[in-house]
Amino acid sequence: MTDFNRGSGLLIIEVKNSNPNGDPDAESEPRTLDTDGRGLISPVSFKRKLRDLAAEKSGPVWAAASSSLMLGANGRGFDILEARGRDRKSIAALDIEAMKNKFWDGRLFGNTFIEEGDKGKFITTGAVQFGPGISVAPIEVTRLTLTNKAGVEGDKDRGMAPLAWRAVVHAVYVMPFFVNPTAAQRSGCDERDIDLLKFLIPHAYPHTASAIQPFVEMLHAWYAEHKSPLGSCPDSLIINAMTPRRKGDPNEPSRSIEDYDIPTELPPEIRSRLASFEDLCTKSWG
Repeated sequence: MTDFNRGSGLLIIEVKNSNPNGDPDAESEPRTLDTDGRGLISPVSFKRKLRDLAAEKSGPVWAAASSSLMLGANGRGFDILEARGRDRKSIAALDIEAMKNKFWDGRLFGNTFIEEGDKGKFITTGAVQFGPGISVAPIEVTRLTLTNKAGVEGDKDRGMAPLAWRAVVHAVYVMPFFVNPTAAQRSGCDERDIDLLKFLIPHAYPHTASAIQPFVEMLHAWYAEHKSPLGSCPDSLIINAMTPRRKGDPNEPSRSIEDYDIPTELPPEIRSRLASFEDLCTKSWG
């Protein structure tokens, strides 16, 4: 029996002169929808940041999460299945229950590690699914050539990378996510796994910043807990109510956060249908 209710989440992400998700098929150009020019952050990209924070067991984010959530109290592991350099043979030797107990991301996001287990091949859908992050308005991309004082080629005393810096000038992205207790029955996900997810989300961008991604900020990380595992409110009502609106021409790229109306609370008629509603960016874990 599941120990948590259905959940609906919505991330509001501001990008300034950064590339939140490069497209490997387009020389790392910021991902863009062909249909209308709006920006895209893939679910895989965001989940990678969460996995990296959970994998960095010597880092400050994990130390704070482990202490606040008492992650070692139930004897379950919080290793990362989708990790570079993993030993496939040792993982394949585990039975299904051992895999559930060992890998946090497998319980949360699902397992596509298809090997011969003691019950045959298996694949598990995760309890949490992220949708794509889509910018509210179309994006404008700026491109600059990067130079390097020290050469990278043996016969060069300096370096240059034409148009290597490709960044979104400004945008606000909206990324939904959903917590499904039904899928948790099979994946082994429990309430502590969900708590770790909620703890990590506000730190996903500031603690994985890079030269091409210096300013990607989580403005809000809204999380709605329903009143039952089945759900007590349509997801669309929550998401539509908390989605920012572009002021002025909705087809023009933005220049600053002042170009948006950003909701900060749910209408009472929607809030009354939920057990709780909070911003994970301001949540105090104690």
